Amino acid sequence: MLPEVRLSVRALVEYVYRSGSIDNKFRTATTMTDGTKAHKAIQSTYEETDFKEVFLKTEMEYENLNFLIDGRCDGLIIRDDEILIDEIKSTSKDLASIEEDRYPVHWAQAKVYAYIYAKDHELAEMTVQLTYIHVVTDEIKKFQKRCTFEELALFVHDLVKNYAPYAQLMQKHQLRRDQSIESLPFPFEQYREGQRKLAGAIYKTISEEKNIFANAPTGIGKTISSIFPAVKALGEGKMKRMFYLTAKTITRQNAEEAFAHLKNKGLCMSAVTITAKDKVCFKEETRCQKDYCEFANGYYDRINDAILDIFSNETFISRAVIEEYARKHTLCPFEFSLDLAYVADAIICDYNYIFDPKVSLKRFFDEHKSQSVLLIDEAHNLVDRAREMFSAELTKSTFLSLKREYKGAPLYDSVNKINKYFIELKKKCSENGQLVVKDLEEDLVELLEAFVEQAEKELLQSTSEQQLLLDTYFAATGFVRIAKLYDERYVTYVEAGKSEVQLKMFCLDPSHLLQQIRKKFRSTIYFSATLLPLQYFMDMLGGTTEDYTLAIPSPFAKEQTEVFIQPVSTRFHARERTKKQIIDMLSKLVKEKQGNFLIFFPSYQYMKSVYEDFITAHPSIRTIIQHNAMDEDEREQFLAEFKEDSTEGLLGFAVLGGVFSEGVDLKGNRLNGVIVVGVGLPQLGLERNIIKEYFQSIGKNGYDYAYTYPGINKVLQAGGRLIRSETDTGVIVLVDDRFLTPKYQALLPMEWREFEII
Repeated sequence: MLPEVRLSVRALVEYVYRSGSIDNKFRTATTMTDGTKAHKAIQSTYEETDFKEVFLKTEMEYENLNFLIDGRCDGLIIRDDEILIDEIKSTSKDLASIEEDRYPVHWAQAKVYAYIYAKDHELAEMTVQLTYIHVVTDEIKKFQKRCTFEELALFVHDLVKNYAPYAQLMQKHQLRRDQSIESLPFPFEQYREGQRKLAGAIYKTISEEKNIFANAPTGIGKTISSIFPAVKALGEGKMKRMFYLTAKTITRQNAEEAFAHLKNKGLCMSAVTITAKDKVCFKEETRCQKDYCEFANGYYDRINDAILDIFSNETFISRAVIEEYARKHTLCPFEFSLDLAYVADAIICDYNYIFDPKVSLKRFFDEHKSQSVLLIDEAHNLVDRAREMFSAELTKSTFLSLKREYKGAPLYDSVNKINKYFIELKKKCSENGQLVVKDLEEDLVELLEAFVEQAEKELLQSTSEQQLLLDTYFAATGFVRIAKLYDERYVTYVEAGKSEVQLKMFCLDPSHLLQQIRKKFRSTIYFSATLLPLQYFMDMLGGTTEDYTLAIPSPFAKEQTEVFIQPVSTRFHARERTKKQIIDMLSKLVKEKQGNFLIFFPSYQYMKSVYEDFITAHPSIRTIIQHNAMDEDEREQFLAEFKEDSTEGLLGFAVLGGVFSEGVDLKGNRLNGVIVVGVGLPQLGLERNIIKEYFQSIGKNGYDYAYTYPGINKVLQAGGRLIRSETDTGVIVLVDDRFLTPKYQALLPMEWREFEII
């Protein structure tokens, strides 16, 4: 029995016929919905004897592979003397510019459907028709060709012949991959305490197509404990692909290191890292236009050879590897990484590629997702990230600027109406310039839809760059898209100042939308060292009673950590008064314990205030301080100051919840102590108060959901920087009198509950 290659008609013809350039000049964002409407409009003109959305499939053997090809043709039109395949394509381009053979890929798709139908019904001839419909004007243009069965059969044979080298490469890869996985050992000599339990639970979860929330403490080796069982499940055919999702670059690197360990043990598996476009772009400006960028110009003419090249020679395809091959083949590294992701076994990327409705990987259809597993690292970060992904905001000033710029143009009327709408909203605001409404601003959505339609016409017709209009257009389409998700878990709030009015549709509770997305995947694994309190995170991330939960105790002895609590007030009004007590404690700690310390503060302002007084009082103690908006090089320099076995100590000042309070791994003697000032409460503000009121209204403790739990999570993350292995020891100091209350004591990990009071 020959190995099977399953692929859709569309995938086959797009692989063989893709050509041309990436040219991100304006294209309508409503193509998908307008395209669906356009298809339905054409199909509604069919006669009763005609068929629409006809499923067709066939098999073809070629060079020891059995190709199973299927798809749905748009229309099957039956007339007395002929049977016609109709392929419908919607476009925003002027139909006058579309000539008969402008798009060979469209003819190819229609011809494959015609071949399958003719073969099944033993027909000597078929007619293929391309029907183009303009999404704005509904204008229609048709082309027809009459083909013999022999012509169609030869055409499809040549398509499969051109696709075969890629199919053979993938087939060989899968055989090597599955054989390598079968004999793959755990990459370390032994499991750490609790590590086998975590790996076993994840394997069971994937096998049973379930979901799991796992709280696995720092130092257990969560990354390898999640990737290894997923790799084993993949090798056994329980899934076809895994996504390793992270919130930060440093955790992406941990995943790459885990795959490297497995590669050293013999794993042959393709894993691709997707890095943000702005970070990997080879050009000074990120402008994906063929006349500006040689890596975009002719991209699709070169992509197939590049994919064959990289998959023939590489398995673990990191950012550096992608950049090397992108330069070799003159390809955009970002688009190259996306094209590689669609065929890779594992994809390492940011949360937003799966969850953000504005940027998610659209080419992954639901049938791909149902065979894929999500591994969500540092899952505690997904709550606030999801809130932002599912929210949308607009500002009045952009529409006022457009109103001035397009006076007298067709666009003027729509932007003027939106600007007036914002003026009326401002009048409704309270004295402090705020307004909160529960219902969707439907009138505004209608105005935005009218603006989007007008803006599309303007952008399609224009030859000059109109950045403000383009940015506002995308903000408006994003807003309209989020409006479709609006329900009782949302509010709309307005903040008005002297010259600005900002409106935001704010997602208070992302759990329902996260749940809808994860349902499309085989399994979802949520894991973190601080998924505490577990019930809070299950509530916020869309957990159900059917999901598994796992809480693994710390593998480290409590003797490795000395815990102190300094019960002084760090509340805003008391900070100036208690500052000296904190500075005295710090100087004593650094002198007595020696080594490298990190101290975390709830805000930049508070941190700078203590830092300045500290260096004035103790100039001989070496210090460094985190700055706002540090780039990657500056972050690396900051961490490089924490040297192993340094003869002089170091006190690093940083912000709680910032880049240094999680995902940072200062092993061994590079870090000897962590001091956390405050209980991490988010800053009081409109959004947090709205969250508090919402959860209070549905029977939860609103203050805890808005403030306490997100705050303690930051504290636990910062403290987790200290003990990273069985040999690490150090000091944790919690500075705040609230840490002694029963409520906060119950939220501390077991190993922190034996402490001394300073």
